[in-house]
Amino acid sequence: MLLEREQTETENLVAEHEWLHEKQNHEERVDALLNDYLEARSRQEKNPVMDFMFEYYAFRPSGLRRWSPGMGLALSFSDFDQLPEISELTIQEDIAFVDPALFPEKRISSLKWMLKMLENTQSSRPSFGCFGMHEWAMVYKTDNPRHQQVPMRMERDELAEFVESRPLLCTHFDAFRFFTKPARPMNRFELSREKFHEMEQPGCIHSNMDLYKWAFKMYPWIPSSLILDAFELAVEARYIDMQASPYDLRAQGLEPIKIETEAGRKEYKQKQEMIFQKGLPIREQIIENMRGILERVES
Repeated sequence: MLLEREQTETENLVAEHEWLHEKQNHEERVDALLNDYLEARSRQEKNPVMDFMFEYYAFRPSGLRRWSPGMGLALSFSDFDQLPEISELTIQEDIAFVDPALFPEKRISSLKWMLKMLENTQSSRPSFGCFGMHEWAMVYKTDNPRHQQVPMRMERDELAEFVESRPLLCTHFDAFRFFTKPARPMNRFELSREKFHEMEQPGCIHSNMDLYKWAFKMYPWIPSSLILDAFELAVEARYIDMQASPYDLRAQGLEPIKIETEAGRKEYKQKQEMIFQKGLPIREQIIENMRGILERVES
């Protein structure tokens, strides 16, 4: 939602009814996404997609629900108790804003690293030839798969034979680092934390999933609406990731994308291209917000 704004000396002023409406919409949107999952989690029910979103990514559901306007907007208010619960909020008379002066100096270097990486990724040529083989490489020749409670779609030897029949073309280090030891030398690309900037490319399903991570790391300086957009994209990407994996998740309602077949690889590629297209504007908005943050904190 685009908020109506008046220009003040330092910030764009948002009328109270406007930002309260935006805040309420954000909270309702998060509740619609998470309430059923959180209720099931309270009963200790496993969910291979949503559990991943809150175990691998260190941002709690309560943090996702907590609204922030981001940096650059000033909230006009008459009731202090209605303001968002943000410790970086500065209040001046009847106006509140996320204060650039409170941005931790020690985080500027990590902000610059993330910004450079995202800019490099956005300008890189996408690649769509991996067909989700990273999940298979994570269980190649192991008796201890990461999701031991979930059955496999193939026997161990059949799975290994399939992995050996396909090229491993992973470009995302944070997926590659979970490859089994025998699978790592099979990857066409040499990946490391030091080469992260060079190897990230926007067609990668995990690179698009991680847009959520880069966005929430800048909370509350980035608008919560953008973080939630990135979260929704990450959830969609994770569903595809798990459907194309060697795990049999039909009991959880996930029909497999059978990348061991030509039809399955075609389906995966179509879905990967769709995630790429959805990720482009989200990554661009994150980049623009990070540039704005950096400009303000260094001025």
